[in-house]
Amino acid sequence: MILDRFKLTDRVVMITGAGRGIGAGCAQACAEAGAHVAITARTVSQLEEVGDKVRAQGRKALIFPADVNDLDTLEAFVAATIEEFGRIDTVINNAGGSMPAPFMDTSTEMFEKAFHFNVTTAFSLSQHALPHLLETGGSIVNISSTMGRIRERGFVAYGTAKAALAHMTRLMAADCAPRVRVNAIAVGSVATSALEIVLTNEDLRKEMTETTPLRRLGEVQDIAAGVVYLASDAASYITGKILEIDGGLEGANLDLGLPDL
Repeated sequence: MILDRFKLTDRVVMITGAGRGIGAGCAQACAEAGAHVAITARTVSQLEEVGDKVRAQGRKALIFPADVNDLDTLEAFVAATIEEFGRIDTVINNAGGSMPAPFMDTSTEMFEKAFHFNVTTAFSLSQHALPHLLETGGSIVNISSTMGRIRERGFVAYGTAKAALAHMTRLMAADCAPRVRVNAIAVGSVATSALEIVLTNEDLRKEMTETTPLRRLGEVQDIAAGVVYLASDAASYITGKILEIDGGLEGANLDLGLPDL
């Protein structure tokens, strides 16, 4: 049956930034597809809530509170996952982000922090997990952003980092083939707490939806469905690719109103 290729039965999926939003949605979706999950984020209460939802699906959940910016915790996260489950099938590098700021207000420190949070953490976790992924013939899914390929004022740090993550995906795929697949999702505007200022402002929400070809904001499940697909055997002939889940965006759908220099 074709739908069997989308199942993740008894596989083990590691997810960063899994306390809320896209990461939490991915954990629940993977559990619904049959996987056990190892989840990390900084807030214990959020992880426990996600873990409870995973267990309600009859799946196991390892909760590992940590700040992924501390690279030492990533090796420990892998070790804890192996101790708990004995295998790793998929790594989802979801943690990331950076607040928008005008170019001249973006310090070198801010720029480097954005790169570290969005790129270096994904690189490090993938490297620590790779020996185990080679054993299972597993996969890596990086969560990038549409801002990594389009232009808009205020996103020089975040957009550059996500562009780097996307190309790192392609390069990692070359290095890891043929035994481990590496893909990414370029996420558009998704209704999560990261867009709280938009979700609570009707004018901004209207602007974003009207300038998105599909005339709506994305939902967490839109991204989670893509993650399940890329982690599953349904995507077994795909590597080094960036799946764009963005409502059809080819340009920015929100003007921050930053003036000319």
